[in-house]
Amino acid sequence: MKKILLSAFSFLCLALFMAGCKKESNYPGALISPYIPLYDLRTLYKGADLKLTEEVMFGSEKITGIVVSDYSEGNMVPGLLLIQDKRRLQQLRGIALPIGDAAADYTSGDSVVVDVVGGTLKRVDGMLQITDMPVSAIKKISSGNPIALNRVPSSSILADPDKYESTLVAIVKGGFDPNPAPEDVLEGDVVINDGFENLTMHIEPDADFTGTKSPVLANYFGVIYSKPGADGTLIPELRLRKGSDIQVLSSTVEITPIIISGFMADVKGGDGNYEYIQLLATTDIDFSVTPYSVVTTNNAGATNPTGFPSLGWATGSLAKSGNSRTFKFDLTSGKAAKGTYFYVGGAGKMINGASSTSMSESNWIRSFNYTTTDGDGFGLKTSGLFANSGNASGMAVFQGTTVTKDSKPVDVIFVGAGGSLFSAAASAGYPITNTDWYDAVNPITLEAQPFYRQGSNTMNLIYNTADVGYFIKLGGVYNPAIGRWVKARTQSNVELTKNSPVSEIEGVYPAHNENGEGGIPATTLK
Repeated sequence: MKKILLSAFSFLCLALFMAGCKKESNYPGALISPYIPLYDLRTLYKGADLKLTEEVMFGSEKITGIVVSDYSEGNMVPGLLLIQDKRRLQQLRGIALPIGDAAADYTSGDSVVVDVVGGTLKRVDGMLQITDMPVSAIKKISSGNPIALNRVPSSSILADPDKYESTLVAIVKGGFDPNPAPEDVLEGDVVINDGFENLTMHIEPDADFTGTKSPVLANYFGVIYSKPGADGTLIPELRLRKGSDIQVLSSTVEITPIIISGFMADVKGGDGNYEYIQLLATTDIDFSVTPYSVVTTNNAGATNPTGFPSLGWATGSLAKSGNSRTFKFDLTSGKAAKGTYFYVGGAGKMINGASSTSMSESNWIRSFNYTTTDGDGFGLKTSGLFANSGNASGMAVFQGTTVTKDSKPVDVIFVGAGGSLFSAAASAGYPITNTDWYDAVNPITLEAQPFYRQGSNTMNLIYNTADVGYFIKLGGVYNPAIGRWVKARTQSNVELTKNSPVSEIEGVYPAHNENGEGGIPATTLK
C-alpha cells in the first residue's frame, strides 16, 4: 500500500512539474510574461523576414514601450512609430512600427502596448520593423511619461547602430568643424562631433526648426534611424524631434593653450627626481612673457594636510616636512612652439628612471630635484609627486603663477578616485575646467559642478602595476582652430625599457604597418 501511494504521489508531482514547464522552459521558476522585451525581440532577427508567433516569441504575444518619435515639428521619417523599452537586463532597445499617418497620433512619452502576433519582423530601408500589423493592434495606456536621458558617445553609435536604432539618445557637447560662421544655420545633413566621432544629423527641409542658427556647442537630443550602407552595413543618422531638442551650451570659442598629453608617474626603480609630465602647446608660447604653472596633487594617506582640500590646488602642506597634498612648478622661461611637446618634472631628465635613455635634449621648461627642493610657492620636497595606487593623484595647468583655492585650470586630469577629494557641504575640492573629460557645468542638467568628483565629473585614469615603468600616453586629438577635442583622450599604457627612445612617447609606437594600421598615437593637434 505504501508503495502504491508513493508511486501515485510521484506521478502526480511529475505531471504537475511537466504542466508547469509548458510555458516556463525559457524562464525557470516563473510564468511566461505576455510581453517580450525589445532586446529579446531584436535578437530573433537573423537577416531574414520572420513571422511572429507565440512559439517564436517563447510564449509571449505583445510588446510594450514608450514612444520616442514625435511628428509635431515635421522631422521624423514619415509613417514610423518608434518605441523603446529596457525590460531585459536594463538594456535599452527600440523598434519601428510602420503604421502610416497614424504614427502622427502618438508623441514622445506615450506608453503603448502592441499585439505583435501575426506581424513580420523585417528590415526595411535599413530600419528593423514589425510589418503586417494593423493600427488596431496598438493600445495607448498613458501619456506624458518621462523618458530617461541616455547620453551616448557618437563613437558607440557608429560602432553598433543596431543597438541604438529607434531609441532616444543625447549627443552631448556637439560642435562643428570648422566652427559655424554667423550666417550658418541647421538644415539638411550636418555633421556634428562630440569629441568621440563625427555623426550625421538630418533636418528635413520643412521641419519647423530648419534654419535655426548653428550654435558653437550644444547638446542634441534625438532618435537614431538607420540607413542601408555598402556590404550590408548600417549607417546611423540622428534626427531631432523638435527645436527644443537643441540645448545650446556656448556661442563662444575658448582655446586651451596647453594640454596634458602624457606623464610618467612610476618609473622602473626609484621614482624620486625622475617623474615628469609631457605637455603639448596648442599655440606659440614664450613663458617669459606669458607664464604658466603646473600643479600636481598626491592624496595618499601619508600626505598632509588630511581631510578635504579646503584650499584646492593651493593646499600645499601644513607641516614642515613630509609629502604635501599639492606641489607647484612655475613656468617662467623658455619657449614652446605650437604643436610641440615640452616637459615639467624632476632634474633626472631620463625616460624611465636611473640609467635609462636621456631626455636632456627634449624641451624641459621647468625641472629641478623635487626630492631636495620645495615647490615653487607651495609644496614641500617630496619622494614622489604622484601616488602609485589607491587614493587619487592628478595634475593641472594654470595660466600665471598665482594659484589660489578658486583658481580654475586650463587643463586637468586625474588618476584614481580614492581619498578625501570633494565635500559639497564644505565647498572644498579640486577645481576643474571644461575639457574632453570634465565639465564645469553639467551638460545635461545645467547645474554648476566646479570640482572633481562632483556631478558628472567622475572620469579618471586607472593605476598600473607599480614599478614597471609605464608611460601614460593619452592619445587624443585637439583642434585649436575650433577650441575643442575632436577625439577625446584615452589611456594607453606604454611599457618603457631602460633603452626606449623618446619617439615612443612622442610619436606612434609601435610604428604603423604598411597598411597604416597599429601603434599607439601620442596626443596631437588637428
